[in-house]
Amino acid sequence: MTKRAVLVLEDGAIYEGYSFGFGTTIYGEVVFDTAMAGYQEMLTDPSFAGQIFDVEPLQDYVSVPA
Repeated sequence: MTKRAVLVLEDGAIYEGYSFGFGTTIYGEVVFDTAMAGYQEMLTDPSFAGQIFDVEPLQDYVSVPA
């Protein structure tokens, strides 16, 4: 389930969007991926633990296997 969310960066920039996976205020390093495939693996890769993962809007149209 997605919820409306706000991403506030250190420089004061504010971005509105949607979040999933966690339902409260969090702080952390934002990481992103520009690849068109393989993001499912990145979401489960232990090396990304504790980071905020930003995905390309196109990936919102593709389901993630359970």
